[in-house]
Amino acid sequence: MSLSIVIMAAGKGTRMKSSRPKVLHKLAGRPMLDHVIGTTGTLQADRQVVITGHGADMVESAMKSAFAEAPLEFVRQEPQLGTGHAVQQAVPVLPDDGITLILNGDTPLIHASTAQALVDACGGDKLALLTINLTDPTGYGRIVRDDTGVKVLGIVEHKDATPEQRAINEVYTGMMAAPTARLKQWLARLDNKNAQGEYYLTDVVAMAQAEGLSVVAAQPRDEVEVLGVNSPAQLADLERRFQRVQAERLMEQGVRLADPARFDLRGTLKCGQDVDIDVNCVFEGQVTLGDEVQIGANCVIRNATIARGAVIHPFTHIDGDTQGASVGEGALIGPFARLRPGAKLGKGVHIGNFVEVKNSTLADGAKANHLAYLGDADVGERVNYGAGSITANYDGANKHRTVIGNDVHVGSNCVLIAPISLGDGATIGGGSTISKDAPAGQLTVARAKQVSLNGWQRPQKVKR
Repeated sequence: MSLSIVIMAAGKGTRMKSSRPKVLHKLAGRPMLDHVIGTTGTLQADRQVVITGHGADMVESAMKSAFAEAPLEFVRQEPQLGTGHAVQQAVPVLPDDGITLILNGDTPLIHASTAQALVDACGGDKLALLTINLTDPTGYGRIVRDDTGVKVLGIVEHKDATPEQRAINEVYTGMMAAPTARLKQWLARLDNKNAQGEYYLTDVVAMAQAEGLSVVAAQPRDEVEVLGVNSPAQLADLERRFQRVQAERLMEQGVRLADPARFDLRGTLKCGQDVDIDVNCVFEGQVTLGDEVQIGANCVIRNATIARGAVIHPFTHIDGDTQGASVGEGALIGPFARLRPGAKLGKGVHIGNFVEVKNSTLADGAKANHLAYLGDADVGERVNYGAGSITANYDGANKHRTVIGNDVHVGSNCVLIAPISLGDGATIGGGSTISKDAPAGQLTVARAKQVSLNGWQRPQKVKR
């Protein structure tokens, strides 16, 4: 039986008070709609239809970029006249058979298993609603059942509900699965005779009942799956709930988080044994931490691999971007260090405070402990790179590499003008500007001769 998935993402999100479409606001570093499409992509649907409206160009462009290989279709709801009107726009692209699953683009944490359970509950011959019991159901449509409490009679929107109906805690989440042929018929019969003057998708429940079609309910395992976002406060609350779930999962695996309430994962994080993570750390993209790695407070780490026993001191920023970054076993990084894309550090490497490394390889035991820059460089074993020294790798048009051999000592405040090579065991005198290759095992100095001028006087301020 074919499966079509319709995702509603047309709303403006007035309460977000933003020019950005609501579904593009980010949760855990990704747009909310991105989460939903990522989940539905595992359900092997025959088609996925995204209904856009407010900011349609922005939404469609973002999703086409994020899911370039996914068979997404887009239809537009203009103007926005309610949830039923939204799904009506998808009718022309839906087949006449199979099941249609309807999800919300601003409910980002729905699980694939819950969505599949809703499809299974439909079975092609029933209308299946995803419901949940909330302590505070304000704003949600209430599930009205018969006197036995078993049969679903309908859904009443919050604005249209009586005081008795508003006391009901079971609510409709906005997600359903229905036989596609029946759904098309119901959508054609919707009207807007209600307090809002909108076409409600929930009205199909009464139509199904009138036709004798069974209306069933499924529920998620956790409330967080069905919480929608209508305001910055709700987005922040859902972010913390989501991060708490991720933190608990890591702690169950043995990761020690100094404070799970001050932890953010915006991608995937794989950890070995005895990993310690201090407060206010952010992990983005794909990050791997080996056994006994220590991450200090206030670090941001993105697309990086950190090997066993490495220590990342506080306020370090590692961003591997698309190239990735790697830190070798037992390395010491920071505090206040920055590793950029292409940084590859060997065993026991030391990168100290205010040192930046970009597209460079540092072999085992190399050290750059203070206030230095290494860009487009190959650094040998046991190199000592002095404070204030830089590789001048850019000539205004092209990047060039600097090659530093094993056991080289580069003094403080040196400029190495690439392309250049420093031979094994070379020593570069402090304050030198080196524009030619330095031979192995020799001292190379390139600076002006020191002169002291006898009788020179410092200029004095003229008094007026």
